[in-house]
Amino acid sequence: MSSFYEPVGSDADGAFRSTVHTTGPWDARSQHAGPPSALLGRAVERCAPREELVVARVTVEVLGPVPVAEVAVRARVVRPGRSVELVEAVMSAGGRDVARASAWRVRRAEVDVPSRREPAPPLPEAPQELSWEGAVDGYLSAVEWRLVRGSFGRPGPATAWTRLRHPLVPDEEPSPLQRVLAVADSGNGLSGELDLGTHLFINPELTVHLHREAVGEWVCLDAVTTVSPGGAGLATSVLHDVEGPVGVGAQSLLVAAR
Repeated sequence: MSSFYEPVGSDADGAFRSTVHTTGPWDARSQHAGPPSALLGRAVERCAPREELVVARVTVEVLGPVPVAEVAVRARVVRPGRSVELVEAVMSAGGRDVARASAWRVRRAEVDVPSRREPAPPLPEAPQELSWEGAVDGYLSAVEWRLVRGSFGRPGPATAWTRLRHPLVPDEEPSPLQRVLAVADSGNGLSGELDLGTHLFINPELTVHLHREAVGEWVCLDAVTTVSPGGAGLATSVLHDVEGPVGVGAQSLLVAAR
């Protein structure tokens, strides 16, 4: 089975070759932000890992187009701590930084809380093939999509279950964090408020807050986009696994006419 990235050389943590599965829908030369977010999340997890800590928040800053090419990832602990620590991961390509992630890890705790978990949206039986005029295939086919409401290319809120059809890197099961980050950046495309043919809405960042780790292969985005006249846009997604909510994703949007 092919993967989103292939390690270059013997360093499984440093350099990677991006495959066609990372290609975004707008430009065959540039990646969708989902796979880079997941690869940065992997770097965070592998940086001075501690079993007693769990990632509670990740913010990915997209510093420029991420090319479908060789990329390098590095990570460091910025603020160490016994109960809370901050980790930074950076992706570079062609001698420049193209994306950066900051992640807060917090100590796991056994806490007695009332059971108020909302049920997850229903999981449709059949997948949908996503395509629209002018879209480039790659990432769209590398993810299995099952729409509950709404549709890509049709304005309005939307809900979709997703499952990665390929591992992030060869011979490695994606972690719960990687599965979430690989698809959380799709909230704005899924629930755009304006016609894709007349407007663009680009997110320079993605922030994901998690209150528990996702279970299983499926991640659901219950997404809505808000655009105000003369202002920026905001896309928010409630993130679910099959057992219920796991967190929230948010994307600030540049909104402009084409």
